[in-house]
Amino acid sequence: MYHFFVEPSQIQGSEIIIRGNDVRHIKNVLRMKVGEELSVSNGMDGKEYRCGIEEWREDSILCRLHFIREDGVELPSKVYLFQGLPKGDKMELVIQKAVELGVYEVIPLAAKRSVVKLDAKKEKAKLVRWQGVAEAAAKQSRRSVIPQVRGMMNLKEAVEYAAQMEIRLIPYELAQGMGKTKQLISSLQPGQSVAIFIGPEGGFEEAEIEEARAGGILPVTLGKRILRTETAGLTILSWIMYQLEE
Repeated sequence: MYHFFVEPSQIQGSEIIIRGNDVRHIKNVLRMKVGEELSVSNGMDGKEYRCGIEEWREDSILCRLHFIREDGVELPSKVYLFQGLPKGDKMELVIQKAVELGVYEVIPLAAKRSVVKLDAKKEKAKLVRWQGVAEAAAKQSRRSVIPQVRGMMNLKEAVEYAAQMEIRLIPYELAQGMGKTKQLISSLQPGQSVAIFIGPEGGFEEAEIEEARAGGILPVTLGKRILRTETAGLTILSWIMYQLEE
């Protein structure tokens, strides 16, 4: 079933109005017909509204509500991914898969070994693109919210932003003790906010690890093998999803 996002004001009792770019997509790309069912979320209340297409309008689609699914698909904790800027299009892959795994926010991180350097103009364009990737992934995985891709931060800014979060982890190739990692993951409780810091290609420098450690972020190992930057975050997010999923 296809899933879309609407503003809360577009849900009016048993009527749901779809507007914007989704109208063209539903009509011309998906070629849906009157009577076909789809689902929408308003990004606010965690509910999924199942409805059927009732009427085509010039610039909108009128749908009729069938029922509301209230059990929700969101993780019971907010997970924040601080992703060191990777090369090429890897950031898009990371955002897409992280959204599918339940991440709440993605924060691009400018680490010392990040090859990619973005000026203000390039960052603005990238953020528009990345937020579009997050929205598409949220639709595909039928999330009830669209995770936000925040503006780029350096490590100092990221550590300060993460200070409000209860669990803060930074996978590091020189960290030891898989038992410690397992214990930390298994101790996660619903409602706890979680920050995950992932380095770029080449990982974090030792000084960055120490800066993170001083800010209360715990270095952990993800195993004996060295994982690529686009793999490391998705690995630990999968573990967190497994632990928290009802």
